Amino acid sequence: MRRRTGRVAGALLLVAAVTSGCGIRATTVPVDVGAAPSRVSCDTPAQPSGQQPSGVPGFRATVELVCGSQLVGVERVVPVPEKRPAREPVVLAAQALLEALEREPSAQERDAGFTTGVPAGLSAAPTRAGDPAGTVRLSRKPEDLPPVALSQIVCTLAESEAVSAGPGPVVLGGPDADPPRAWECSDAVRSRPESVPTLGDVVRPSAGPS
Repeated sequence: MRRRTGRVAGALLLVAAVTSGCGIRATTVPVDVGAAPSRVSCDTPAQPSGQQPSGVPGFRATVELVCGSQLVGVERVVPVPEKRPAREPVVLAAQALLEALEREPSAQERDAGFTTGVPAGLSAAPTRAGDPAGTVRLSRKPEDLPPVALSQIVCTLAESEAVSAGPGPVVLGGPDADPPRAWECSDAVRSRPESVPTLGDVVRPSAGPS
């Protein structure tokens, strides 16, 4: 009996020596390493028609949402907001796109990894006399918006035929008398939406000879 006990003890010492030499610490407590990192697909189907389910007219647009720390365009049918006096078509289209950006992504979009950083309550303000054509003024100064939200707005407006006259910067201003500024949507902005480059102040056209 003593000889058998000695053999068992020797075997245990041998196992301990081997595991110690390999740098492995034996333990009887299960180790929870956590779930495997999940990957978002950043893929969602486009809406099939140019009409809202409720019958409200809308137009197709690419709305830039955040997915995987980058901007990814999602095709949507954007409802046209109610027409109000003194609201130009560009302002109406910009308002519709802002509302689309503010809206929480659908359950399907959230499952695919989409989020939005555009705060609720942001709206398109009336332009001021002397603003360049295509200017979009916001109810808040663009510089005061979160960088990611500004990136979403700039890239969404830049791709909209209803707002932008063609490739190039987007002219944004605030509700005050400060001159609007030009903002560019580039590949760098899409990959790093936390920083939006500005191209400088937009010079207002002169009123002409008096």
